[in-house]
Amino acid sequence: MDFSLTDEQEAIRENVAALCSKFDDEYWRNRDQTGEFPDDFHRAMADAGWLGITMPEEYGGAGLGVTEAAIMMHTVANSSGGMSAASAIHINIFGPHPIVVFGNENQKQRWLPPLIKGEIKSCFGVTEPNAGLNTTSIQTRAVKNGDKYIANGQKMWTTTGQEADKIMLLARTTPKEDCKKQTDGLSLFFTDLNRDYCDVRVIDKMGRKAVDSNEIFINDLPIPEEDLIGEEGKGFYYLLHSLNPERILVGLEGIGIGQNALARAAKYAAEREVFGRPIGMNQSIQHPLAENWMELEAAYMMAMKAAYLYDSGQECGTYANSAKYLGGEAGFKACTQAVMTHGGVGYAKEFTVERLMREVMICRIAPVSPQLVLCYVAEKALGLPKSY
Repeated sequence: MDFSLTDEQEAIRENVAALCSKFDDEYWRNRDQTGEFPDDFHRAMADAGWLGITMPEEYGGAGLGVTEAAIMMHTVANSSGGMSAASAIHINIFGPHPIVVFGNENQKQRWLPPLIKGEIKSCFGVTEPNAGLNTTSIQTRAVKNGDKYIANGQKMWTTTGQEADKIMLLARTTPKEDCKKQTDGLSLFFTDLNRDYCDVRVIDKMGRKAVDSNEIFINDLPIPEEDLIGEEGKGFYYLLHSLNPERILVGLEGIGIGQNALARAAKYAAEREVFGRPIGMNQSIQHPLAENWMELEAAYMMAMKAAYLYDSGQECGTYANSAKYLGGEAGFKACTQAVMTHGGVGYAKEFTVERLMREVMICRIAPVSPQLVLCYVAEKALGLPKSY
């Protein structure tokens, strides 16, 4: 059993860290204040080839696995950018997977190279306000009309909708009541996010202001039939192929943010003196930080095992969900403790830990709630009755 990174994987970590170091605390603090998308960071990652790390080489990608993508995203999240940096490129890592697996050759040629080069940006249109995690109950409809579909509906929490040229859209093409199984009748499209038919409204939120979240109102959006991925009605099953990689990546992003905050807290505790001694000498400061370190390391091991299982073609759902849960929880706990370790100044934006705490909340909430992960693990790992 070898826990070390290969030379290639270590090179990924080092090169990504070097690139991220060019975008410091001040850069990301400014983006957090203004809400300006980090276009120069996105461009730098694209120019270095990182946006195509998991995509096939014949379309300009690196053809590497989820393990390598996990190393990259963990490194990005562990930089000054935190979740803002990770979210700026996250969709490119897992989002196009249905195209790679189920798209035809024409679609791959049309869509993958510009995504890899950063020439177009995409967003994910799945979640809806009245469906939440119950994806089979989405109400967005796409009705076939000649050589195109006409889509109507509403999407929620669509990341980078303000910047996106394209949308990966899940819509019902067959009414739920006409399907044998509730998971049937959903179709997946990759099409233009045409503002003539889509009203994209920013959601003012707690953190990660630089990477927008949106609600999208879709009114008679025309979708060419050549923008349908795979077979009509199979979209739900196509999405499942990207769920486990996304959970692994989000877990590692939470871990990276937590480790970032922990390093800042440890440095502050070693330097800050009260009553003539560093506060880091006090066990009430030491012990919570030591606990954070252990929990983050344990979560990292779970996440890397999940990535290994996925890349080796083994069943990884339980481990991927557990990685997301543990990474989100450990990251949040470490960020909270970092703020507390800093005391009053931890509440000040100058020290960054307050931003990390706000941003790491995303890793707890999305893309699946901690409660549903616990239900899934109870069923799949322990054989308990399904509860949802």
